[in-house]
Parts: sequence; C-alpha cells; structure tokens
Amino acid sequence: MTKTLAATSTLIGTIIGAGILGIPYVVMKSGFSIGLAHLVLVAIIMIITMLYLGEIALRTKQNHHLSGYAAKYLGKKGKTAMFIAFSFGIYAALLAYLIGEGESLSHLIFGTSSYSLYLGIAFWIFMSLLSYYGLKALEEGETVGVIFILIMVISITLLAWNRIDINNLNYINYKNIFLPFGVILFAFLGFAAVPETIRILNKERRLMKKTILTANFIVLIIYALFAAVVLGFKGFATPQIATLALGKPFIFLGMLTMFTSYLALSIALIDSIRFDFNKTKTKAWLYTIFPAFIVYLFLNLINRTSFTKVLGIGGTISGGFTAVLILLMINSAKKKGDRRPEYSIPYSKILTGILITIFTLGVLAEIFYFF
Repeated sequence: MTKTLAATSTLIGTIIGAGILGIPYVVMKSGFSIGLAHLVLVAIIMIITMLYLGEIALRTKQNHHLSGYAAKYLGKKGKTAMFIAFSFGIYAALLAYLIGEGESLSHLIFGTSSYSLYLGIAFWIFMSLLSYYGLKALEEGETVGVIFILIMVISITLLAWNRIDINNLNYINYKNIFLPFGVILFAFLGFAAVPETIRILNKERRLMKKTILTANFIVLIIYALFAAVVLGFKGFATPQIATLALGKPFIFLGMLTMFTSYLALSIALIDSIRFDFNKTKTKAWLYTIFPAFIVYLFLNLINRTSFTKVLGIGGTISGGFTAVLILLMINSAKKKGDRRPEYSIPYSKILTGILITIFTLGVLAEIFYFF
C-alpha cells in the first residue's frame, strides 16, 4: 500500500504543474461544457497512451528513460525524435513560465503588467544561476510545486464556492471549440514519470495499471474543480494566468508553482543533455537557458507574449509528438520485448490511427489559433 501511494503521488506530482494556471482561461474562451469535454477526452487518450508506455517499460528488462525506450524499439532516429519532443516541451514550458513570472511579479509589486519584461529578465537571471549552481533540496521541484497547487485549489474552492455565478458556466462559444486542447494536453503531460513509477512499485508492478488510472482520474477531478471554481467566480474577467485575478496571496502561490516547475525542468534538461549527449555541464547549461530566453525577448519585441498560447503549442507539439512515438513503439515492444509484462493492453491499428489523428488535428488547430 505504501509503495502504491508513493507511486501514485509521484505520477500525480509530475503531471500536475504550472500548466493548471492556464486551464480556466482557455475553458472560459470556449465555455465550461466544451472545456470539460476536452478535459475528459484528453484524460482518456493520455490514460490509453500512458498504459501503452507502462506496458513498454514492463516488457523491457533494463531501466530506461523515454529516449532509451525509443532507441530500443525505434532505433537511433527514434531516440533523436524522442529527445526533440522532450526538449521542445521543456523549452515551451520555460518560455511560458518566463512570461508568467514576469507578469505575476509585475502585478504583485506594481499592480500592473507594465514591468513584466524587466522582471521576467530578472527572474531568468536568478533562475539561470540557481539551475547552474543547484540547490539540491529544490531539484525535486514537482513535489513542492504540487503541494502549492493543492493548497491553491483547496483555498480557492473554500473561499469562492458560495460566490460562483452559474451563468458563467452555462455559455458556449463554438468558434473556440478546439482552443482548450493544447493547454489541457500540456497540463496532463507526465510520460517521463512512468519509468520512475515502475521502479517505485518494484515487486508490486502488477499495480502499475491501477496507479496510472488512479493518478489520471485524480488529476482530472482537480483540473475540473479548479476550472469550474475560477470560471464560475471570475467569468469573463478570467486572465490567462488564473491567479492574477484572485488576489496577491494567490499570485504568490502561482509564482511559487512556476518557480519550482521552472527549476525542476531546467535541471532535467541540463542533465539530459549532459548524460545523453556527453556535453559538459557548462555547455548543457547554456543550451538549456538561452533558447527560451531568446524567444521570450523576440515575442516581447513583436508584442506576442501569451502564456496560454505558448502552453498550447508546447502541449500539442511536444505531448502529441511524444504520444505518437509511444504509439509507434508499442507494437514493436510486444514483439521484441525481453520480459513478460504484468499487464498487456490489446493493440489496435484502428485505435492507434484514431489517437494519432487526434494529436495531429490538435497540432494543426493550435497552430491556427496561435497565428
């Protein structure tokens, strides 16, 4: 029971991140019923894909990260493709958190977004130094971050439940019917935790399927509750970063959430570049900190910074690409795997084709909304 709880907590902690802050806004743009449909749809397709990834891991004797499984079952090109998908998602997240922290700091200190760029640059400098010199106690940022998120969700629910206007949840905007997909997909990404979850379960790997189902169901409930309360309370005043409309204590909680996520992701990418591609720590650090910062400056220059749009692009391209690679791996793993798995999900070309089509359409829709 203890291992199951630890494994489920690890998976939940990896899935839930600062992406939750963008969900109420995109749900507001489409209408709550459409947003809820997206939450359920994404939860289902991510559960299926994650179950396939779990089976891939269970069919493999050696422990790997995602790139390792891709190398084993798709070859060197598969490994490269998986790393590109992984790193693109991290860069998108780092960029979104630069935007989010800059705006949050500006609102917290000055009550306006006018100083977002300067404070975003200051945040980048601070986090770049922190990620290089590293505080070991903060490297497991997802665990700390999810505690802040749970405090935030519970607090908002207790404070705002009796101020919810049901009319804010009743409207529908069909023009934005596909808009929530990318941000919600980003908020459900947790593939990287599956190998670690299996290692935690150890001899109780038969519980892996239950762990995946339980974790994703809990995440779905938390996201739906957060979106309903914030949207019901703020309505059309819901900003791209949900906490900006909820007062300074919640702005601060949102900042802490983005801070821990930024640190954990930047350290993860530094380590991946160091160990997977044999780069020095300094080079890996430079490859990690500068791309998102350069894009951040460029987007500010052309006045196109958007927290939710960056999350959406990151979610559809990184999450969709990673999921497609997993779906391409499963059939090979069923044939070439070197151990008997504790569970097996039936392989269907039709289901795989449907899922790949959904991810592809999601990418196209997100690119359309971005431009």
